[in-house]
Amino acid sequence: MQLAHTVHPGPSGAEPVVLLGSLGSDRRMWDPQVPALARMASVLTVDVRGHGGSPAPAGPYRVAELANDVLVLLNSRGIDRVHLVGLSLGGAIAQRIAIEHPGRVRTLSLLCTAARFGQPAAWTARAEAVRRDGVAAIAGAIAGRWFTPEYAAANPRVVADCLRMIANTDDEGYAACCEALAQWDSRAALSRITAPTLVIAGAQDPATTPDDLRVIADGVARARLHVVTPAAHVASLEQAGQVTALIRDHLTAPIDGTPS
Repeated sequence: MQLAHTVHPGPSGAEPVVLLGSLGSDRRMWDPQVPALARMASVLTVDVRGHGGSPAPAGPYRVAELANDVLVLLNSRGIDRVHLVGLSLGGAIAQRIAIEHPGRVRTLSLLCTAARFGQPAAWTARAEAVRRDGVAAIAGAIAGRWFTPEYAAANPRVVADCLRMIANTDDEGYAACCEALAQWDSRAALSRITAPTLVIAGAQDPATTPDDLRVIADGVARARLHVVTPAAHVASLEQAGQVTALIRDHLTAPIDGTPS
């Protein structure tokens, strides 16, 4: 399967940066980060399976399959090792790659994600609802978790764009990714991540709380946790400048034998 993606060229010689987005998003969610990161390296923004322009085969999916899709893309482009950045669902995919293929990951940045996303039954119920009623029926509720109420009130155009992004997600693709999250649990494998790891939580995130991100930071040997505020689930938009700076600094930090 060939994932839809955009290459944002940068200086030659640097290992690429790959950006993987949240459930219900497409690669445009990384627009605030791309200009700064493309000054350092080429940047690949990727639509995961079932999202944006990528294929949406019948589900259920597993995070292992979503991760393999990304590896197939990298192999097709002759890319061996990358700086890997993932938010929410994209963070689960990034964890899987870092756990199973540590040699492919130069640095890892995990935003508003989890080693386990709540109770499986809730994801199964959401998948059933989306297959019955469509993603558009729950787009408003999802967007309500992406931003704090204050940010949403002050930035109606951003919220409207995200509502359209969510509503336009393929119904089967969204539902099948819900089923992937229902089965995801990396807690016992976090110690296998060897890449220097940046972990970013939104202080007001109701979906993946700072405590959820702390589980990852505590489980990965070379990890550090930052909590940004105010920010809900898509901190990369609500705190775009701060998040971009944290990722940029992480990508350029010296790599040695100490935690990053």
